Amino acid sequence: MAFCSACGAQIPTGAAVCPACSRASVSGGVAVQATASGLTDNVAGLLAYVTIIPAIVFLVVEPYSKNRFIRFHSFQNIFFCIAWIALSVAASILTVIPFIGLILLPVHLIIWLGGLALWIILMLKAYQGQMFKLPVIGDMAEKQANAV
Repeated sequence: MAFCSACGAQIPTGAAVCPACSRASVSGGVAVQATASGLTDNVAGLLAYVTIIPAIVFLVVEPYSKNRFIRFHSFQNIFFCIAWIALSVAASILTVIPFIGLILLPVHLIIWLGGLALWIILMLKAYQGQMFKLPVIGDMAEKQANAV
């Protein structure tokens, strides 16, 4: 199944135009565009997930800041990192309470491993050219990406 690089909607096989945003697409695959520096959209989307710094750079640097796909993945990474850090800090604060610290030790491990697995999935989806949205964070990122 192909996905639109502009809006992330699924494109039926053989369709020349995205049914959601009416933009032309490459049949049989994801429409991947190269920017002026030579980075394709999917590679820039992948790099936006490396850390927060490339995500912020992509939001500031001109050719990337105009691309909705890259802006979406940059914002989603920023919001994801903030949520991941907030969960870790909240769990760390609760470990100060006696006996709850022993219970929360596995919770720390689950938060870390779950965040790592989700981070890898987000990187793979961006590299595949898909706009994979997380439940709450993805909606916030989409609103920010559309507000140009």
